[in-house]
Amino acid sequence: MSGTDYKAVIRPLMGDYRYEHSVNVADEAVKLAKLYAADVDKAYTAGILHDITKEIPKDEQLKIIAGGGIILDDVQKNAPKLWHSISGSVYVQSKLGITDADIINAIRYHTTGRANMSLLEKIIYIADYTAKGRKYNGVDVMREKSRVSLEDAMIFSFQYTFNNLSSKEIAIHPDEIFAYNYIVLNKERKKP
Repeated sequence: MSGTDYKAVIRPLMGDYRYEHSVNVADEAVKLAKLYAADVDKAYTAGILHDITKEIPKDEQLKIIAGGGIILDDVQKNAPKLWHSISGSVYVQSKLGITDADIINAIRYHTTGRANMSLLEKIIYIADYTAKGRKYNGVDVMREKSRVSLEDAMIFSFQYTFNNLSSKEIAIHPDEIFAYNYIVLNKERKKP
């Protein structure tokens, strides 16, 4: 099945806003894939499917996660906003037969990131932040950074997320911290 065929798959699973967002993320992922010489078809597929379970009821998401043999950690248990990425990665394998680990992981980690992300994982993570229709303080900076360096854009996104979550006393998932640390520790530094 091609990436565009998945539009018909996701349409009945989501409302107009979420569907339009998914199409926008897929389009943005293609732009970033072209810019960074990544697989355009995989970028579109992961982008269109990244929120496939976002509007499925929470109890069903938990069943999908459990059915995939995944045990939520303490932070995940208390953060239902993270469930759709985990349940989505299981759903695309079990219901759609997707076996490409890079697409599965791009869906799984599009909300938190993780250490040592693949190029596709970074693209979907950033496309979700920068797609057409996104409106938040700093989105224009994020879009500019995404055109120069995925890593710089990710650092900016983690700083934004950490500030937002910590100001509300919401736990930060370790994957986000590991992703941030990995990028910062492995970032190529310009010599003075």
